[in-house]
Amino acid sequence: MIDNSIFENKLAAYLTLGCKLNFAETSAIGKQLNSVGVRKAREGEVANICIINTCSVTELADKKCRQAVRKMIKENPGAYVIATGCYAQLKPEDIAGIEGVDIVLGSEQKLDVVAYLDELKKKDKGVIHTSKTNNIKSFVPSCSQDDRTRYFLKVQDGCDYFCSFCTIPFARGRSRNGTIDSLVEQAQEVVAKGGKEIVLTGVNIGDFGRTTGETFFDLVKALDEVEGIERYRISSIEPNLLTDEIIDFVASSKRFAPHFHIPLQSGSDAVLKLMRRRYDTALFRHKVEKIKSIIPDAFIGVDVIVGTRGETDEYFEEARQFLESLDFSQLHVFTYSERPNTQALKIDHEVDPKTKHTRSKILLDLSDQKLQTFYQSQQGTQRKVLLEHAQYDDVMYGFTENYVKVEVPFDINQANEIKIITLGNFNNAKTALVEK
Repeated sequence: MIDNSIFENKLAAYLTLGCKLNFAETSAIGKQLNSVGVRKAREGEVANICIINTCSVTELADKKCRQAVRKMIKENPGAYVIATGCYAQLKPEDIAGIEGVDIVLGSEQKLDVVAYLDELKKKDKGVIHTSKTNNIKSFVPSCSQDDRTRYFLKVQDGCDYFCSFCTIPFARGRSRNGTIDSLVEQAQEVVAKGGKEIVLTGVNIGDFGRTTGETFFDLVKALDEVEGIERYRISSIEPNLLTDEIIDFVASSKRFAPHFHIPLQSGSDAVLKLMRRRYDTALFRHKVEKIKSIIPDAFIGVDVIVGTRGETDEYFEEARQFLESLDFSQLHVFTYSERPNTQALKIDHEVDPKTKHTRSKILLDLSDQKLQTFYQSQQGTQRKVLLEHAQYDDVMYGFTENYVKVEVPFDINQANEIKIITLGNFNNAKTALVEK
């Protein structure tokens, strides 16, 4: 039993790498520490406790995690250092071996940080607390507010899909979720705090309901009834789980924004099979065309990976042509990175780094063209903008319901307020100006 008095007047520094789900979970960790008397360190203060929530989606992410851990240790000498997150689960020895790290917590342990603080006694070597993947089963509610305006609500965790290129199921375990009632309650708490926008986040949110017998569509309908929330955004959702009934509901809902983020990963059916994805390009095209047919102004973001094993020149060209033919708004382009213990390592034909870079540039250029076309279609339209608190020189920013970034003169009285504006021209930063 830890004497909580040792935490009084202690300061904690937090660093989160990777996805919005990590940010929500770091927020939950912060609330735990705050409950025993630990205050978040302000800028310039040296922390007594450091929490680093890591990512491991690529080899580069692993490298950034190691660099981040060393940087926090240097900036907070003598602090009790805890590393957690996906990289900590997959490669705990790598982090435990960094001088100054005290505790490495896996996915099952990270949301019970207080139990592992051990009266803040520094260790000679990092101590590892992890569980095997099949023992990662708990679901701990998490909801965070970013530095701007919106909140991120964790609705689901884990994944059962085991795509050939991905380690996330090994890092986070099987698909599981909270109950609809508990998530509605958290949305109501956001309302009580004055929040107006919530992003639904998770690893595979469309798979919601595995542990409760509910469905993601049931969740969407329930959240739409929470009075006080102005808008919800659905984060990345698999195309095979984005049902037509969900699309139809968003089109007529009170609060769900016309904004979709759908991972494609490749526009080649042959590569999709190598990736072990659960759809083909025909299904993906149907989803995009369905959205645009009933919500013409919807923003559609699409994830793609270039340079995967097996992606020949012919397959890449298939993918490029498929993407060019789609009416989406923006691409999120990722370069394939080899991950240990994945089935992709068994696939022949490796793509060299120079070719990966070239293909990435081609798709980024295509993305710029698509985004410019989408923005041009929005000029002169009236939109609801939720303005953010942050000030940048003499301006402030916000986003329309269909995810157009808007710039207006700074006015603190407008922060966290919904304003109806007419979109004008776009500047070089791809930000809309208010039509005069």
